[in-house]
Amino acid sequence: MLELNFTPFPELTTDRFVLRRFTEEDTAEMYYFRSDPIILQYLDKDPCPSLEEAKAFINRINKEIDENNSILWAIAFKDNPATSIGSICYWQLMKAHHRAEMGYLVAPAYWSKGVMKEVMPVVLEYGFRQMGLHSVEARLNPGNKASAAVLERAGFSKEAHFKEDFFYNGKYTDTLVYGLVNPYHT
Repeated sequence: MLELNFTPFPELTTDRFVLRRFTEEDTAEMYYFRSDPIILQYLDKDPCPSLEEAKAFINRINKEIDENNSILWAIAFKDNPATSIGSICYWQLMKAHHRAEMGYLVAPAYWSKGVMKEVMPVVLEYGFRQMGLHSVEARLNPGNKASAAVLERAGFSKEAHFKEDFFYNGKYTDTLVYGLVNPYHT
């Protein structure tokens, strides 16, 4: 069974980015991430209805981090750490199986600019080396070809294609599951 401790919060860095904890100061960005139709097109979620709900979401996330049940990082440029441009997380932790689901998003203005190519390896290394994960999965809408390419570049492989397993907005959609086994095991 995984024993996790996200205190103090593990801030991570890359050449260009800092991965830090979301705070209430990120409410406007969180609202944007959770309500923009371009970002939501493959997430199959209803848009966030208000800034208040975005703030409440940040508070729920931080409670989950404090309780060691999930972890979510805000992605920000090192030279502008106060403004988040995306997020990456481990959630749906299956502690008994040493497995977690990874989720991520980036504001459209930063698509195809190497953000995930730079950030994902650092988060994966943290998950495998520090958290002790054996494997990581990512679930996505089959229409999200860009996300599939990001995962494949990071070493993930397609593990499953579930047919019409998700009901949203009056229709059934498929789900792809990509997985990566800990490459640091010797």
